[in-house]
Amino acid sequence: MWKHFLNKFPRKSSKSESASDSLSSSISNGDGANFGNTVQKATSGNLASSKSAAAVKRMSSSVFPSSVVAGIEPLLSFKDVTNAERPNLFISKLNLCCVVFDFSDQNKNCVDKDIKRQTLVDLVDYVHSTPPRFTEPMIAASCKMFAFNLFRVFPPNYRSNKGAGENDEEEPMFDPAWSHLQIVYDLLLQFIASVSLDAKVAKKYVDHSFILSLLDLFDSEDPRERECLKTVLHRVYGKFMVHRPFIRKTVSNIFFRFIFETQRHNGITELLEVFGSVISGFALPLKEEHKIFLWRALIPLHKPKAVGMYLQQLTYCITQFIEKDPKLSSTVVMGLLKYWPVTNSQKEVMFLSEVEEILELMPQVEFQKCMVPLFRRIGYCLNSSHFQVAERALFLWNNDHIMSMVSQCRQVIVPLVLPALERNSRNHWNQAVQNLTLNVRKILMEMDEELVSICKRKFEDEEGKQLTSQENRRIAWERLEKTASIFHPVTGKTAVLVTPFSPSSVPTLT
Repeated sequence: MWKHFLNKFPRKSSKSESASDSLSSSISNGDGANFGNTVQKATSGNLASSKSAAAVKRMSSSVFPSSVVAGIEPLLSFKDVTNAERPNLFISKLNLCCVVFDFSDQNKNCVDKDIKRQTLVDLVDYVHSTPPRFTEPMIAASCKMFAFNLFRVFPPNYRSNKGAGENDEEEPMFDPAWSHLQIVYDLLLQFIASVSLDAKVAKKYVDHSFILSLLDLFDSEDPRERECLKTVLHRVYGKFMVHRPFIRKTVSNIFFRFIFETQRHNGITELLEVFGSVISGFALPLKEEHKIFLWRALIPLHKPKAVGMYLQQLTYCITQFIEKDPKLSSTVVMGLLKYWPVTNSQKEVMFLSEVEEILELMPQVEFQKCMVPLFRRIGYCLNSSHFQVAERALFLWNNDHIMSMVSQCRQVIVPLVLPALERNSRNHWNQAVQNLTLNVRKILMEMDEELVSICKRKFEDEEGKQLTSQENRRIAWERLEKTASIFHPVTGKTAVLVTPFSPSSVPTLT
């Protein structure tokens, strides 16, 4: 009788039949083998009161695999079946949701899309309200449904050829299938966070391939999807400890590809946000693997032009490392100096802000290791013709912690920066920069007036020597020009007799 009833539903082509066989094969073991009989008993009792659902089934049978829609009856509510039948109904609903629709045409398969969306909502409500004990068939069916709906290849990003700057504001692109994707992500989050999910069993299906595909989704242009992925990745990292080294290695490879190859990735900010909390949980003393991640992945992230888009998250990650191990602070500063921007003033301002945050956490011993190249670079910033760079460099002297370290090493630092301050006070075009320069010079005078006076005299002597050298160079060129004007140009094939002369008679350039 049941077979006769199933034969009334139209069936798809052999391709659809093979797809439905593959969908239902994952539930053929365990309790799933008897699911057709159990649901048959439930549906036979509710057949008279489910005419509308049957009508919807007939409409959707042209899209969904017939064995899923008709034979397994996934449109039943969890309230209409017994507790023993709910795991099988859960699997059948997951198999139904493995059908993926084309959302490029919103008017296509509207009824079928609504059926799938309602089924996804039922699954989320079931997992949220009455968390089930996930059996291995349920875990396998769940991971398969997540893979069918989420893991996909993104279309080419034609905007990547423009070159992303720090302040490029592009309109975000939203995925038209988000009405389904959002519920799938919600279900995935509920699935991973469930206390009834045994990580030892689930790791067979949430394996390296699954995690790799999940991380690839961070390149999505939809910010809503990246926000969901950020939460999911954090849960996966906390749930599956065995996968933590693989996750760190894969994220490092994403950073390497972004830094040294593509210079374009949509999810760097979100990945850094996740790793900000991951780094804060590192145990002490830090492993060598974690330090290598800082040196090879995080510090080189200052190189791309688009660093302004994720600098806040990157700075947080780096400061987390320094709080864990202050001895890393000098290494970080030297890395920043290595990637210091020379022709990009906006990046230079951001670098100065990050340097200030790092110096606030730096102990005096580490400060002495990097103070000479650091303040030599700050001196160049003080003389920058871009007034924002000069201002930001001058604001460093308002930090009490930095000034306390400078005071202890003033014999080395003041000779490095005072010439730049003197040039600013005499020649800088911006009045605000000149006023700030005078304030900083006043602070240094109060710190050690004698040292400042010595450095000032030395600067004036060097300025005088430079002026003398420039004057000598001008006179030497004038002599050369006068000597060259005496000789008449030779044309044609006229023989020329060159009279030897002593080298002492030639004016020298000094």
